[in-house]
Amino acid sequence: MTWPFDVAPPVPLPPGRSVVADEGDGRPIPLWISDAPAPTGLWAQLHRAHAQSGLWPLLLSPLNDVDPDFRPWLSGELDPGRASDPAEHDPAAVLREWWEPGEDLEPEDTEEEFEALAPYGAAWPGLAPAATVPDGAADAEARGLAGALQPGRNVRLGLVRAASGAEALVACGWAGPLNHDNDIAKIAAVLADWERRFGAQVVEVGFDTLQLSVAAPPATLAEALPLAAEHAAFCPDQIHQSAGTLTAYAEQLVASRHWYFWWD
Repeated sequence: MTWPFDVAPPVPLPPGRSVVADEGDGRPIPLWISDAPAPTGLWAQLHRAHAQSGLWPLLLSPLNDVDPDFRPWLSGELDPGRASDPAEHDPAAVLREWWEPGEDLEPEDTEEEFEALAPYGAAWPGLAPAATVPDGAADAEARGLAGALQPGRNVRLGLVRAASGAEALVACGWAGPLNHDNDIAKIAAVLADWERRFGAQVVEVGFDTLQLSVAAPPATLAEALPLAAEHAAFCPDQIHQSAGTLTAYAEQLVASRHWYFWWD
């Protein structure tokens, strides 16, 4: 087993390897990945050990279940040098930037786009109020979701030296939302804010997908609507290629402790 970190594994690990940037220069990436799907329960053990080890566990899924290259994790598509620093980005400003129409949109395109986002319009509605996150709830939800996501799927275990799942995405150079924004640090800044406000944690990452556990979801549709607007700015495909309307998507968020994102 090749090991890219200067700390020992906090628990016994299955066979695995360190990841390099591409076959050309072989630049090391601060990511270790198991050679096969990891045993259910190991993610939770590593998550519990994070405070001492500094290694954040990720469930890593490929582009599709039969992908021989296990993209993007083993195909040379990771680039840690691409991103800026998440600390440079204000989450509210980032979401506003993603929400408000671009200068290249024609008026009729803008009108059609925002019809689906009622009751809000082209003006950014602002952040949803923060929820109360009980002590320990965020960690418990993350471990529970990891255990639920693993069985019967082609999902490997990853480890990244990072303070959180949001920072792990930047450290390993993931670029799943590239067609939405090519700076993963902006994505990470919003994710970190969701962890503070809702106890949301990154559990699984795919080629262009992201799955979060949520400790304090909205309890009513009224609470869910402004959060749905944040999700629509963060990942527009959630509305325009899936739920159809912001209200329909908000209904899905009520009491949901699992957020799934997909970028086209």
